[in-house]
Amino acid sequence: MSPHDTPYHYALIARALAVIDAAPRALTLAEISAQMGLSEAHFQRVFSAWVGVSPQRYQQYLALGHARSLLAQRFTTLAVAQDVGLSGTSRLHDLFLTWEAMRPGEYARGGAGLRIGWDWVDSAFGPALVMATERGICGLGFAAEKGQDWAMADLQARWPKAQFAADARAGDLGRSALAGRGGALHLMGSPLNIKVWEALLRIPPAHVTSYSQIAAAAGAPRAVRAAATAVGRNPISLLIPCHRVLRSTGELGGYHWGLPLKRAMLGWESARAEARGPDPAHAQEIAAPR
Repeated sequence: MSPHDTPYHYALIARALAVIDAAPRALTLAEISAQMGLSEAHFQRVFSAWVGVSPQRYQQYLALGHARSLLAQRFTTLAVAQDVGLSGTSRLHDLFLTWEAMRPGEYARGGAGLRIGWDWVDSAFGPALVMATERGICGLGFAAEKGQDWAMADLQARWPKAQFAADARAGDLGRSALAGRGGALHLMGSPLNIKVWEALLRIPPAHVTSYSQIAAAAGAPRAVRAAATAVGRNPISLLIPCHRVLRSTGELGGYHWGLPLKRAMLGWESARAEARGPDPAHAQEIAAPR
């Protein structure tokens, strides 16, 4: 069973996250199961199907201190990261990338003349809204924290003058990309935005980097604030992994689709990396943050 085919599991994780956050100490399997009204066996089973490790172990990945641990142990220096194209082992998916670096006047037109199809799909993190042009996926958002209406309005506001229509093809593209079977991304933004989003694609799963590293990788080392803004404007969440960017202090920073979702994504990736075992291909990409 693919984790991307089990949205119920993320709903369970989201409930568990709230329970864990409210507790003054680490909870046992029995305590978490009881608070969510589930048997220990059922709770253990869905955790294993979703992430591949025990609830007790995953609880460590949900803890607020996990971000600092990632920063210390799995920090990626993008200047020396593998740059072998989008099919390298450091990529979450094999993706074909097209982009349009818009000039200010083009950006101001707000997508006039652009046709964008949309569809809802199930994901490992709840309902996901996929938007696509004829060139590929241009938007991916999540409804678990703020609802489907908010997610739809948010993505449509990125291209306010475009024509939107329900389109099953968008859903097919989204399911394929989320399942790791590849797909095409269509990025539209300023030249700096494009460079930042390309830099995000170089962060390996279960690893993190900092906003200053992203700025440097985008060729603007002094424009950390502008780079952070571009990270926040990433229209294709998860596939372009903006959730892997942390503040240099180890704090999570912001996340457009909700911080609980960012924590769950980081924890999910870490737990699945542990379940798979070490990947020597990433060994040369890791350095301590400075």
